[in-house]
Amino acid sequence: MKLSQVVLGATLALGLVAGAAAQTVMKISISTAQNSHQGIAIDTFAKEVEKRTNGRYKIQTFYNGALGGERESIEAVQLGTQELAFSSTGPVPNFVPETKILDVPFLFRDKAHARAVLDGPIGQDLLKKFESKGFKALGWAENGFRHMTNSKRPVNTPEDLKGLKMRTMENPVHIAAYKGFGIVTTPMAFPEVFTALQQGTVDGQENPLSVIIAAKFDQVQKHLSLTGHVYSPAIWVMNKAAFEKLSAADKKAFLEAAKEGTKANRARVDEDDAKGVADLRSKGMSVVENVDKARFVKALAPVNAEFEKQFGKANIEKIRNFK
Repeated sequence: MKLSQVVLGATLALGLVAGAAAQTVMKISISTAQNSHQGIAIDTFAKEVEKRTNGRYKIQTFYNGALGGERESIEAVQLGTQELAFSSTGPVPNFVPETKILDVPFLFRDKAHARAVLDGPIGQDLLKKFESKGFKALGWAENGFRHMTNSKRPVNTPEDLKGLKMRTMENPVHIAAYKGFGIVTTPMAFPEVFTALQQGTVDGQENPLSVIIAAKFDQVQKHLSLTGHVYSPAIWVMNKAAFEKLSAADKKAFLEAAKEGTKANRARVDEDDAKGVADLRSKGMSVVENVDKARFVKALAPVNAEFEKQFGKANIEKIRNFK
C-alpha cells in the first residue's frame, strides 16, 4: 500500500472520529410511557434538536421513570447529572415555590384559558423564576385536567370522596385541597402508583385522561369521575449551566424544539380527552361524566380562603380573569 493511501486512510479515520466526537449526547426523561402525551413531547423534542443543530446534539429519551420519578429527575437536572427533564408540575413547587399558584383547584376554565395564561406574560414570568434555582425552563407544556379514579365507589359529589385513600402528587397545594375534600392523602412518586393501586395500599388516584390511559389504570381502577378539579401543566427544564454553554444559535434551536414538542404534546392531550371516556368505558371502567362542579368548588371554600391568603387574592384573580 502506498504511503499516500495510508495517510489518506488515517486522515479519513481521524475525520470520522472528530465527527463523532463533535456530537454531544444529552438525556431527557419522563415518568410515563413512550406512547403518551409526554412521550410524544420528548420524542418530538429529540428529533427537532437533532435536526436544528445538524446532528451536533443528540437527545437520548427515557420513559416510564427509568431514571427515577419526576422529583428525582428534576433534582438530577438541578445538580447537572442529567441535562433535561419533562415533568408535570407535581414536584416543581418543591424547587420553585412561585409555581404553586398554578395548582390551585378550579383555577382555569378550560384548556384554552390555561394555555393562554402559560404562553402569555404570567407564564413567561414564572419561567424566569427557575433561573435562580439552577434551571433553564425552556417552556410550558401540558399534562391536562385531572380527574378522580378509585376502586371503591362512584364519585358524584364531594361527600363521596370522604375517607378514600388517594395517591396524590408530592405537591403541597394538591395535598391541602384533597384534605379539604376529606380524602386520606398519600403522596407518592408516579412509578409506584400502579402497584399501590393493585395491592390496595391506596383506593384511588387522580390524573388527566392521557395519564390514566397511558398508565393502564383501568386494569386496577373501576370508577372514574370527570371532576376536572385541577389543571396540571407540564414543563421542560434544562440544567442552567448546560444551557449557558450552548451557542446563541443552539439556544434558539433548543427553545424552538421545546415549542414543537409542546405543540405535539397538547395535540395528543386533545385527542386523548376526545376519545378517552369511550376508550376507558370499553375497558370496563364506569364513568361519571356530569359531576356537579359547583358543589366541589363550594366544598373547597375554606381551603380556597387559605390559598387566597397564601398567594394573594389579586394574583389568583389575575389568572382566573385572564382573557
